[in-house]
Amino acid sequence: MSIKEVPIPIDMITSEIVEAFIKERKMSHEEAIETLYNSKLYALLEDAATGVWHYSGLTLYNLLCEEIDTGELTLPEEQ
Repeated sequence: MSIKEVPIPIDMITSEIVEAFIKERKMSHEEAIETLYNSKLYALLEDAATGVWHYSGLTLYNLLCEEIDTGELTLPEEQ
């Protein structure tokens, strides 16, 4: 199965997450990028079929914090 392409540039999505890690968790830029790229969330972001790319930067940041803090990634229910 091939991964569907995300309809907007992924760097636009991830830059807000990286900036939040730098500000809120006092990470270096490199550490924030590495944390994001090595996450389950990022793997989902890369696949347009998951729909994860449409969440706000703040929502994605909070999801990644949950993944880091608990080891679990729980996506919000669609309403």
